[in-house]
Amino acid sequence: MIRLFKHYIPYPVLVLAVIDFCLLIAAAETAWLVRAHHIGMHVDHIGNRIGPLLTFAASVHCAAISVGVYGSDALQSSRFAIARLLVAVSLGIIFQSLMAFLLPGSTLWRTNSVYAMMLAFIFLATSRAILGSMVGSQSFKRRLLVLGAGARAQRIKDLEAKPGAGFVIVGFIAMDEDKRVIPEAINRSAIFNLADLAVKLGTSEVVLALEERRNALPVDDLLRIKTTGVHVNDISTFLERETGRIDLESVNPSWLIFSDGFSSGRRLSGIAKRLFDITASSLLLLITAPIIILFALLVKLESDGPAFYRQVRVGLFGQPYNVLKLRSMHSDAEQPGEAVWAQQGDRRVTGVGKFIRKVRIDELPQTWNVLKGEMSFVGPRPERPEFVADLEKQLSYYAERHMVKPGITGWAQINYPYGASIEDSRHKLEYDLYYAKNYTPFLDMLILLQTLRVVLWPEGAR
Repeated sequence: MIRLFKHYIPYPVLVLAVIDFCLLIAAAETAWLVRAHHIGMHVDHIGNRIGPLLTFAASVHCAAISVGVYGSDALQSSRFAIARLLVAVSLGIIFQSLMAFLLPGSTLWRTNSVYAMMLAFIFLATSRAILGSMVGSQSFKRRLLVLGAGARAQRIKDLEAKPGAGFVIVGFIAMDEDKRVIPEAINRSAIFNLADLAVKLGTSEVVLALEERRNALPVDDLLRIKTTGVHVNDISTFLERETGRIDLESVNPSWLIFSDGFSSGRRLSGIAKRLFDITASSLLLLITAPIIILFALLVKLESDGPAFYRQVRVGLFGQPYNVLKLRSMHSDAEQPGEAVWAQQGDRRVTGVGKFIRKVRIDELPQTWNVLKGEMSFVGPRPERPEFVADLEKQLSYYAERHMVKPGITGWAQINYPYGASIEDSRHKLEYDLYYAKNYTPFLDMLILLQTLRVVLWPEGAR
């Protein structure tokens, strides 16, 4: 993987993304040439139309990212990828139309755009059909040597077995026989020179997965391996990179303290984030006001009670605030002072409420909270004080998720389906901690784009 703006991106994804972008420019240029030939127009230097070509490529590329063309499912199935490409090209047409309206002259002509969209789908679908097998090839996989043969090493072995794993394990070294669970592991005592073995196996990375590191850290082995040029990682950093979350089972306070992340000096990023929130929330409120009013009337007509509801949530640094949402449940859904988790098929949800939850329309009024500065567009999902008090007792590091503003969408929301249990909260916390640790405007952009995928293919909305 490559780390880009503190976020890990698999090499196959990066290669495919670059190839796709080049193919989109080629599709736009080919469409331009074809149209020019049809009308007998002289074709000048490509530099004179590079703006519209890049605009076309960028709009379709963003659409592809937003619908999951580079997700794990698409990388493992060419059929899945091609189906998503069709949706991406359709969205690209909408993006191009909006840009043509907002920035006249910055896009291709309408006829050119039609040709370019058709060619883009053909080029990208052909590319994915040809390069699909490349994604899972050994050439893109790191060769991993695991130091440890216990439960932590088994977790790495289980991760390798999942489709789309970016590594292959070349061996396990049993460092502590008392906690051994992997039978094929080689005893450390049977190896004369571990660094030499790592080189002979063509190892690109060694992961330390000991069950107990106190007084057991193989310093001499790790030092010799490191000096051979082989990358050395601990299991917490490895799992963060491979899963996109902070693994609570392996992480310890010292790792969180000394690892890269949780930078307090993100002042420029914070200013940029706030300016974006103000601008985007103002525009979104203006654009979606008719939709909010329409569904507020439908909510009011279907059941007694207010169309909107305010509920106390925990915000930045644990400070409470009132979140504003469209009401999706009956007004008597909870008894006073009683907080209840939402459940799958919850009978408290109204007919209109079921729809607005699926397409996330009930979240739109929270844009007002964003404009006020109580929330951001991107951040951990805000929880109720009653749940937070309980979760902080049961889950380590839960309070740390409140070191960033809560958001309408977030890293956990696009990576983990809606859940309403302690176990679900633990998984979502792992993603929230990853976001809090690795926040950059680049990660915010990825989350905002991929939120469209969650809206188009809602999973687990309750």
